[in-house]
Amino acid sequence: MTLGVAILGSTGSIGLSALRVLERHPREFMPVALTANANASGLAAQVARWKPSFVGLVGGAHSTEAEWHTGPECLVQAATRDDVAIVLNAVVGAAGLPATLAALTAGKRVALANKETLVVAGELVTTTAKQHGGSIVPVDSEHSAILQCLAGRQPHEVRRLVLTASGGPFRTWSDERLATATVHDALQHPTWQMGSKITIDSATLANKALEVIEAHYLFGVPYDRIDVVVHPQSIIHSFVEFVDGSVLAQLGMPSMELPILFALTYPDRIADSGVPLFDPVALGSLTFESVRRESFPMLDLGIQAGRRGGAAPAVYNAANESAVALFLAGVLPFGEIATSVRAALAEFGALPSSSLDALWHADAMARQFVDLHFSPSSARS
Repeated sequence: MTLGVAILGSTGSIGLSALRVLERHPREFMPVALTANANASGLAAQVARWKPSFVGLVGGAHSTEAEWHTGPECLVQAATRDDVAIVLNAVVGAAGLPATLAALTAGKRVALANKETLVVAGELVTTTAKQHGGSIVPVDSEHSAILQCLAGRQPHEVRRLVLTASGGPFRTWSDERLATATVHDALQHPTWQMGSKITIDSATLANKALEVIEAHYLFGVPYDRIDVVVHPQSIIHSFVEFVDGSVLAQLGMPSMELPILFALTYPDRIADSGVPLFDPVALGSLTFESVRRESFPMLDLGIQAGRRGGAAPAVYNAANESAVALFLAGVLPFGEIATSVRAALAEFGALPSSSLDALWHADAMARQFVDLHFSPSSARS
């Protein structure tokens, strides 16, 4: 039976990888719904190739394509269609949350590449899945690795999760050099090809903080038993240490196509992920380093927000999204990303989180705060 797949964010790096995976497995999967944020030309090319039954352009209020659905609501429409069995959510940022909740409420499998979904509303998302029969299978390579290592094991058997980080483009930079880092510098990731926002998050290690929070909700492991280690080669995607001292790791070439395929087929496996054959001799040495936590404060800021709970993770995520946008626009220095997020957490981290509306309020307040206090206009006033 061919399963219908909705790809939310089909023109981004994850979406493009997902379509390559689906192209190799036409008997198993068919993209029946495609959505993009603003890349109308890229989406049009995909529509011509795949002829999906639903097309959505989030930023397409003035789209000339009469049959396309437009506006943010198209994400929810795509995720809840009857012909969709699996929703691959590759939307960037908190904007992906409503579609995840809608898909889980409809009892669908969500192949989750939108880590902000669990960062902003982890308890609500996991509860929704349990109540309505939906399921979450992670697409991030780190969480896919942990899921594979945990196969058949019980929570009480796990001592520790260890997420690996490439270290990003600034792994070997001095603090003095970091202070002068440009947008061009930050976008030069050494091992992964990703969108601009997640690439900046990798440079600050905010991305790893988001992954720690996500791992906490996905696997039910306390924060004090989730560690991060730098692994520049990006071959080992994560470790699981068990209570008897055994350690399992999942290895593979740095490609998102394997975790995407596994999220679609879980718990089964099928051949041809598109990943090159593993050759340990050709790869040579695998090395590990401690995180330079003082040089990259976004990691601990995010983990502290996760430990604090409530609205703090939503504030952390929203403030980071706004700060990264200002950095990409060339108006906020690299080092000020952490400064702005720290200030937003101090101001709004204790806001109520009793409902989705409360979380959206905290999100909005954090974004407004960063835009107001860290944009060029605020400096001039």
